Amino acid sequence: MSDSKSDRPSKPSNLTYDMMVHSQVRRAILLSSVPLKENPYMCNNECDATTTELAHPPELMFDFEGRNPTTFWQSTSWKKYPKPLQVNITLSWNKTVELTDDIVLTFESGRPEQMVLEKSLDYGRTWTPYQFYATDCLDAFTMEPKTVGDLTQRTLLDIICTEDYSRGYVWKNDKTVRFEIKDRFALFAGPRLHNMASLYGQLDTTKNLRDFFTITDLRIKLLKAATGATMVDENNLSRYFYAISDIKVQGRCKCNLHANSCVFDKGKLGCECEHNTTGPDCSRCKKHYHGRAWSVGSYLPIPKGTANICIPNNHGPAHRANASSLGVANRNQ
Repeated sequence: MSDSKSDRPSKPSNLTYDMMVHSQVRRAILLSSVPLKENPYMCNNECDATTTELAHPPELMFDFEGRNPTTFWQSTSWKKYPKPLQVNITLSWNKTVELTDDIVLTFESGRPEQMVLEKSLDYGRTWTPYQFYATDCLDAFTMEPKTVGDLTQRTLLDIICTEDYSRGYVWKNDKTVRFEIKDRFALFAGPRLHNMASLYGQLDTTKNLRDFFTITDLRIKLLKAATGATMVDENNLSRYFYAISDIKVQGRCKCNLHANSCVFDKGKLGCECEHNTTGPDCSRCKKHYHGRAWSVGSYLPIPKGTANICIPNNHGPAHRANASSLGVANRNQ
């Protein structure tokens, strides 16, 4: 897909979505888009962005999977070679979200030869890389290729470039590009995530680790389409494009363990704060409840955790009540 400046493909086109998430992505609202152009290589000469039955709009990346034939979004073709065909896809929650499972993109066009996954923690004002993807990491990003298996507890926060997800596909599983959340959890919790107390202890005490798995926005930067060869066929550029059938992002609202639920109300996600807390993330004490400083809830001790309730002013000695069902409910959202 291109923007209104499609005659200048050196600048990436942008797709922007508002994603509503509770325990997982359930719905997408398209904020801005432009018509798709015909591409006979995926549509058998029947692509038409102006006709519902023949269009491949962005919302098809988030519709029900399992249909036959598969539905997918499709970009324009690479018509201005050698200028790059680049597209940015931005997912915005308008809420702080904690990731709980792998991010998975499913491509129907062959996986891109170069791609960057970026994150924002400040609603898209600034961006930092999450992971780089390339068929040749040294050539594309001057980075040594690595996999999540190369990471350790000490290097978990390192930003890596991987070559695992940038080759063309033959089998179904080769269509996917992943950002491995659970494999990173496993560095503390063990291969089968049996020792969650260890992971929760690290999340309780290490802000950088909590922030690593926390986002307000994601941006997928598609930098080079799959070519399947070392040379680009300049006489057949219509064969090069991006097509995505599914994007999965699973997470929960960040409520600092002071809420059991997160609701969508008046166009926004919001925590239903408990423990005398308030704010979009339950990140401060209510008025007249400053008997001690606000504190994030704790996952520990397993299984109930500690609520760290805000207490009334001049209440007397502070107490640390159990979080009751909070810890379990918040972890399982």
